[in-house]
Amino acid sequence: MHPVLFEFGPIQIRFYGLMYVVAILVASRIIKGEVRRKGIPLTEDEVMNFILWVTIAGIAGARAYYVVFNWRYYSAFPSEIPAVWHGGLAIHGGVIGGLLAAWLYLRKKDAPFWRLSDCVAPALILGQAFGRFGNFMNGDAHGVPTDLPWGMVFPPGSIAGTEFPGVPIHPVMLYEMMINLGIFAILWLRLRKKNHKDGFIFATYMLMYSGGRFVVESFRADSLMLGSLRAAQVLSLVLITAAGAVMIKKRLHQAPEGL
Repeated sequence: MHPVLFEFGPIQIRFYGLMYVVAILVASRIIKGEVRRKGIPLTEDEVMNFILWVTIAGIAGARAYYVVFNWRYYSAFPSEIPAVWHGGLAIHGGVIGGLLAAWLYLRKKDAPFWRLSDCVAPALILGQAFGRFGNFMNGDAHGVPTDLPWGMVFPPGSIAGTEFPGVPIHPVMLYEMMINLGIFAILWLRLRKKNHKDGFIFATYMLMYSGGRFVVESFRADSLMLGSLRAAQVLSLVLITAAGAVMIKKRLHQAPEGL
C-alpha cells in the first residue's frame, strides 16, 4: 500500500491518479465499441467529445460533492480544494455531474440519451472498480476496526493508518471493488447483448451499485454525513427509488416491441 508508484525529481506518479487514467482509457474503448455496435448516430470525434465532457463534469461533480460535505475543513484550507491527488472524490457527485453533462451534450446532438446510457454503464462501473483500487493504495475511503481475519493494517503515513495506527480495519475499498467487478460481469457478459429497452442496463447498474454501496457504507469510517445519517446511504436509497421508478414507468423489464 504505497500511494506513490514512482518519483522522478519533483514529478510523482501516484496510484490514485494512475487508476483514473486507466479507467478513462478503458472506458473510452468500451463506450466507442458499444456506440458502434448499437448504431448510435455519432461520429468517433463526437463520441470522444462526449467522453471528455462527461469525464470533466464527473470529476468536477465528485470533487464539489466531497468539498461541500467537508466545508469546515476546506473553508479553512481553500488551497486544498483543487488537490484531488490527495483524495476526496465522491462517486455520487461524479454520477450527478456526469449525467447532467451527458444529457446536455446529447440533447444538443439530438442523440438518444437512454441508449447512450446503456453504453456508458458497463464502462462506468469498471472505472469505479479501478478507482477503488486507487483508494486502497492511497489508504483512504477506509473502514472501521475489525477482528475478522481479513482485517488490514494500513501504513502509518496513510489516512487510514493515521486514524487507526496498528489496528486492523475493514478493507472496504476492496469490498466495493469486488462488488463493482461483479456488477460489470453481469452487465457485460449477461445483459449487454440481450434485447432490452433502452435504459434497462443503466437502470440495472444504478439499482445494483446503489444496493451494494448501501451495504458497504455501513463499514466505512470516513463517511460523509447528512446530519446523523450517512449521505451515501441516503443517496443510494434515492437512486434505488429513482431507478426503480424509471424501470416501472418505462416498463424496461419488458421486451422491446416487435420482438
